[in-house]
Amino acid sequence: MRSVVLILLMGLGVGACQPVAKDGPTKSSFIDSADVIVQETAPTISYALVDLSAQAIQASNRFTLSKNPAFSRGFMDRGSSRTGLIGYGDILAITIFEAASGGLFIPSEAGSRAGNFVQVPNQQVDAAGNIVVPYAGTIKVSGRTAQDVSSEIVQKLRNRAIEPQVVVSIAERRGNDISVIGEVNLPARIPLDPGGLKVLGAIARAGGPRNPAHETIVTIQRGGATGQSSLSTIVRDASQNVAVRPGDVIYVSREQKVFMVLGSTPSPGAIGGTNNRRFTFDNDNVTLAEAISKSGGLDGLRADAGAIFLLRYESREALQAMGVDTSSYQGDLIPTIHRANWTKAAGVFLTNDLYIRNKDIIYVAEHPTSDFAKLSAVFRSVSVPASDAALIGR
Repeated sequence: MRSVVLILLMGLGVGACQPVAKDGPTKSSFIDSADVIVQETAPTISYALVDLSAQAIQASNRFTLSKNPAFSRGFMDRGSSRTGLIGYGDILAITIFEAASGGLFIPSEAGSRAGNFVQVPNQQVDAAGNIVVPYAGTIKVSGRTAQDVSSEIVQKLRNRAIEPQVVVSIAERRGNDISVIGEVNLPARIPLDPGGLKVLGAIARAGGPRNPAHETIVTIQRGGATGQSSLSTIVRDASQNVAVRPGDVIYVSREQKVFMVLGSTPSPGAIGGTNNRRFTFDNDNVTLAEAISKSGGLDGLRADAGAIFLLRYESREALQAMGVDTSSYQGDLIPTIHRANWTKAAGVFLTNDLYIRNKDIIYVAEHPTSDFAKLSAVFRSVSVPASDAALIGR
């Protein structure tokens, strides 16, 4: 016994003589060098601790899914019918037909000009929304269909031309266009056809998005209103593929969602040589079980499988649905910690149903016996070789 104690003391002595590697200054170095020290006197955050259950998962997931951006009803009405209207700056082509020669536009001399029609020089809609047609005068055309304008010109020429017929078409659209900018391959101004255009079609004509759908946010500026939806939501829900209107600006941006995994999981760099502490989402919805597995799972030597914590803010309504008394909390969002237990199979199943949110923090606590394991590792690191111990025992 005396020999064993001597071996340990010698080992500790040898270890004490060796310089200890450090990542930086010690805690006391920071504290002793401070001119002013302000210490926390009371907890600044009160939070709710909720054990994971089917009821808690249902309420939490409902709030998670409600946070996904989506266009409101104001952006989901029938905007396509307006794309066929004449807009400011549009170039109009006007052709006037007469039933017989000798009228207002067709000469009476045979063979002087072929055809029974005349092509009016193209007219651009001015800032007041008007064009000028010979013998018909100034006509208000903005916000009207080409057929409506044709009928008005016919009415104004009826008493002067011989059974006039008028064809009005939009030769070039300059007022009924939209802009698609941001994270697309070919930002562009796109003219709208009378048949209309929807958001996905507009993005496709701009070369498509540069980033995955679950990282892509689509913003529409329309007049004084702004609406947002995620590209994946637009793809899944046909009602979100709204019709665009003249003058709309579509901005496509990238928004990466991340979560952090801390505590008793494999050390950073231990899994594939990457930093397994901060992760981005691979798709729209990532479960707690998927998040933990992406970080390499639990550390078998340190982790407490019964103490997996998820830190986030929950809505007051969601917590009330979980059975939590929220009367002592202020605000609509309440700090909440969900606790999962992986010592039972049911706990593993539950974590595979709970959706992760952007900026969630997952913490895996250390097992109470991990301190003993650390102490054993220290003794192993400072122990002398077995051959030296044998000599000391003699």
